[in-house]
Amino acid sequence: MIRNSFFLIFLMVCSCNYFKPEQKSQSIARVGKNYLYKSDIAKLVPAGTSKEDSLLLVRDFIDRWASQKLLIEAAERNLSDAKKREYNALIKQYKIDLYTSAYIEEVVKNTVDTVVSQEELKKYYEENKENFKANGTLVRLRYVNLSRENPRFEIIKNKFFNYSKKDKKFWDTYALQCKSFAMNDSVWVDMSQVYVKLPVITPENRDEIIRPGKKMQIQSNDDTYLIKVTNVLDKNQILPFEYSKPTLKEVLLNKRKLELIKKFEKDITNDAIKNNDYEIYK
Repeated sequence: MIRNSFFLIFLMVCSCNYFKPEQKSQSIARVGKNYLYKSDIAKLVPAGTSKEDSLLLVRDFIDRWASQKLLIEAAERNLSDAKKREYNALIKQYKIDLYTSAYIEEVVKNTVDTVVSQEELKKYYEENKENFKANGTLVRLRYVNLSRENPRFEIIKNKFFNYSKKDKKFWDTYALQCKSFAMNDSVWVDMSQVYVKLPVITPENRDEIIRPGKKMQIQSNDDTYLIKVTNVLDKNQILPFEYSKPTLKEVLLNKRKLELIKKFEKDITNDAIKNNDYEIYK
């Protein structure tokens, strides 16, 4: 009787061990029949991370992995067959869209001509300039910010307000004595950038200062700003060609890409028909 009882207990223990899934080599966690391996987290922890933070990162990753596996298993058990068919169709379509999109993108990248001539840009601009309008105020100006105590202040001020390209050597030397400066007044900048670079200009005094041809000297604590406004473009006015060039190029390249994609799709279909790989049954 004792022998039989011992045999029964041994059989129960063996049965438990038999039905319990065996830990696979290099695995660090299991959910059902799914295993997470050391290789799955090999690049998870950035170099230099402390041991404590590393453990937290790994544990958090394992917990999220387990939650996802448990949720998908629960979803597959509990969702209706109709829902699963619907989602499987979406997954299949997403794969098609993802693959074809990536393939077409590679074809376009290796085929489309990315060189856009100045003539093309100007032609498109002239034909569509009404579509290129300012969303806010744009300004062309130059300025310097320097200390009023600068021993060369009057010379710098005179050179600034009577700016000449012949003075390049002068500015190469003395611009470095300024706290900040911008001498290229041929470039249009957004008003938001002006507020950042020139804190003495605010939305409240903007209309008084930001006028074409306006020259001024503004003192603010230890800073002295010399400002010369060249031109102003208000909201909804047509953008200058030079300012629009990056957008124009992007628009023209997108047009080329779309035309290439249409041609590619047409060609691949025609080739399939020609090779008897595509036919429609009546």
